[in-house]
Amino acid sequence: PINIEPDFSEMSFIALQRNGIDQELCIQIRPHPHPELPNVYNLGFGPPDGNGGFQDDVKLRHENNDKVFSTVLFFAYLFLKEYPHFTIGVDGSDDFRATLYHLMFKSNKDYLDEFFIPIGVDWYVRIFRDNTFEQDEHGFYIRRPRPEPFDYGRTRHDLYRYYMFRLK
Repeated sequence: PINIEPDFSEMSFIALQRNGIDQELCIQIRPHPHPELPNVYNLGFGPPDGNGGFQDDVKLRHENNDKVFSTVLFFAYLFLKEYPHFTIGVDGSDDFRATLYHLMFKSNKDYLDEFFIPIGVDWYVRIFRDNTFEQDEHGFYIRRPRPEPFDYGRTRHDLYRYYMFRLK
């Protein structure tokens, strides 16, 4: 690590790229804003954006993807050891990244199951008996999260909308 915040909300480290360049990556863990996901903290990472955040839409070619993801997950593990009543969530900024997270959960099942309880989250809109949909005061559909135990039988063509894990 280059830097770790004392409350484990942020860390930066160097990830070697295939072109030989050292790329700084920043991991941030922040409260999830959805009121129906209490005690969920969103984990995001990417190159620093120069404004105290990170860029999650940059295409990088890591020399060792496993090492990068292991570093990110180890930091999440440290956060959860400090705050065991919280849950960590990750959200791919696009379908490619969501697919990557999905496959990471599946291909590392045995290892991750030693430490974490994986959770998949889909979103739903409530349909009333009169076949109308629940809407807010502006007419927008109200989407609600539906967490469930991660289904390892789901393929990469049936992604969750959000991926979460907590300590065992």
